[in-house]
Amino acid sequence: MSQPDDQDPLLYERDGDVAILSFNIPKRLNPLTVPLQEALRRRLAQLRYEGEVRAVVLTGVGKSFCVGADLGSMDATASGSLGQRTADAMEAMSNRLIEDLRSMPIPVVSAINGPAAGAGVGVALAADVVLVARSAYFYLPFMPRLGIVPDLGTTWFLERLVGRARAVGMSLLGERLSGEQAAQWGLVWACVDDAELRAQAVAVAQRLARLPAHAAHEIRAVYESAASQSLVGQMRHEAERQRELIDRPDFAEGVKAFLEKREPVFRRP
Repeated sequence: MSQPDDQDPLLYERDGDVAILSFNIPKRLNPLTVPLQEALRRRLAQLRYEGEVRAVVLTGVGKSFCVGADLGSMDATASGSLGQRTADAMEAMSNRLIEDLRSMPIPVVSAINGPAAGAGVGVALAADVVLVARSAYFYLPFMPRLGIVPDLGTTWFLERLVGRARAVGMSLLGERLSGEQAAQWGLVWACVDDAELRAQAVAVAQRLARLPAHAAHEIRAVYESAASQSLVGQMRHEAERQRELIDRPDFAEGVKAFLEKREPVFRRP
């Protein structure tokens, strides 16, 4: 495993064919600074075309996953509207970061090692599989503390994952949602002991790395389609995807492995 540079806002390590990306501003609990966002977007762009990496783990260094916006960098005294400048920055950088995560050709795992707060919730939930440490929590201070709405896709993810009643309650009341309760609500895949989080996240990523190369893209797309389709329309969509996917080598390998009573070995891109 490579040794990271502690001066970087984003640490990069490899564990076999899994890339581990760690937010590394621990003294400030890992806010989404511009340098961190830029570094993460650059690294994700590289990993899109790096055939040796088959899955990604996102986590935080220290006691926090990510506390969201870098509020200390917002200058209300500068000329022009702070709101307009913030919205422009979101469109130019932060929203693009979420789009990058959701369009990765390989699976992404979030390992929530501490607070995921504010926009950090959107980053956490943009992953395909989310694991949370028992001591970690989710927190939405937007409306109760700042008078603004959740952003970076948080409202889109929350309603789909836990339903409108719980999403609205979290957004208005600003109560912390513990790791265990997040698992009970279905917000995350699993809640694990703190000491086991990294190892279990990497183990899940290694399982995902063995899937067909198109797995993450296809599964994201089919569930997003389901969110806006009728039952009949979605079944038609599923049949269309099967029409194409069954003719690919991965399906043939899966059938062969089933008949031979072994695990399938899917081709690499």
